[in-house]
Amino acid sequence: MAALIRENRNFRLLMSGAGLANLSDGIGALAFPWLATLITTDPRALAIVAFATRLPWFLWSLPVGVWTDRADRQVMMVRADLARMALALAVVALILSGPRGASGAEAAWMIAGLAALAFLMGTAEVFRDNAAQTALPSVVDKSRLEEANGQIWSVEQVMGQFVGPPLAGFLIAVAVPAPFVFEAMGFALAAFAVWAITFPSRPTRPAREKFLKEMRAGWTWLKAHRVILQLALILGGLNAAHMAGFTILVLFSQEVLGLGAVGHGLLLTAGAAGGVAGGLLCPWIAARLGSSRSLWVALALMPLPFLGLYLTSEVWIAVALLFLETFVAVLWNVVTVSFRQRVIPDELLGRVNSIYRFFGWGMMPLGALAGGWIMAYAEPSMGREDAMRLVFLACAGLFAALFVYGLARLRLPTGTAD
Repeated sequence: MAALIRENRNFRLLMSGAGLANLSDGIGALAFPWLATLITTDPRALAIVAFATRLPWFLWSLPVGVWTDRADRQVMMVRADLARMALALAVVALILSGPRGASGAEAAWMIAGLAALAFLMGTAEVFRDNAAQTALPSVVDKSRLEEANGQIWSVEQVMGQFVGPPLAGFLIAVAVPAPFVFEAMGFALAAFAVWAITFPSRPTRPAREKFLKEMRAGWTWLKAHRVILQLALILGGLNAAHMAGFTILVLFSQEVLGLGAVGHGLLLTAGAAGGVAGGLLCPWIAARLGSSRSLWVALALMPLPFLGLYLTSEVWIAVALLFLETFVAVLWNVVTVSFRQRVIPDELLGRVNSIYRFFGWGMMPLGALAGGWIMAYAEPSMGREDAMRLVFLACAGLFAALFVYGLARLRLPTGTAD
């Protein structure tokens, strides 16, 4: 692990930028929904904030792919991080200007403002993440992509879930605006790290064509590559289920597990530990099992965390379940992202990645809405706690169905990552 970091300055800076940006993302992952619960405990309102955060992946993934292939990817990442810095500071302004103990119309307006800022921050994230994933093969040899992706995910998990959420919990305990101030600082430092990278000159790109024609070129390539299209559609279902469950997790943590902001942050840290372990071990697992078998194993294990949350009220069991959930997610990502980076031509990488994420990440806002609305619909007849648990059971059922499909139909070509 240390060799790649030591030998490759550009990779070291790219990974540092990813770590700093994910530290800010991790702070926001706890601070945004927790701030929403301070305004209201209506699950539909929480779902709206989560929906707004992920909606940009549905709206902007396709055009951003064309822009990523046209533009300077380094400039795109720097500008996106600076935009997120400004938006985090705007959340601070919202908190300071909002009334204390808001209710009724005042609470609705505050939720609307928070959702709008979450939407804009998510939009910047689409630009940043697509450019970053597309840029990695420019600074790392293709033979070391699994190693590089594993290391980046380890750092992202450490910063985004291991450090960020508990730090946000402690900061909220000090002052509600504090986590958003730290979030802004992290994005500023991430922008500086990416600015310092020396990217190699990209191959001469063909003359620009009409925007829609360039977008269609990416879709034509993806449609012809059946396996990558399958992976995108499966990922859409996985992410929808994940977001449905995690939209409700903040309420489950408060009302069933009895955790405060600090405790909830530490609970999310359990997921980070699984991500760190996955980042270190999953490249080895993929090499031993092969790419297809690794994906089957990941799909087979994915229903278990949410089935466990449906059944348990114990914090330590929830900790173990979140560890497992993130570990198997990293196994899926290490295999699929490395496969895409190796197979997709560089001149199409931004467009194909964006279409892939349109399917894979575009379902996340729908999952967030589904989680909140399932709970709100079931609560009058089932009671609040059972309605929460019903969401987890539905998530486990969708994961199980995707495992059955993947086992029957998903086969990665040999000689790619096997």
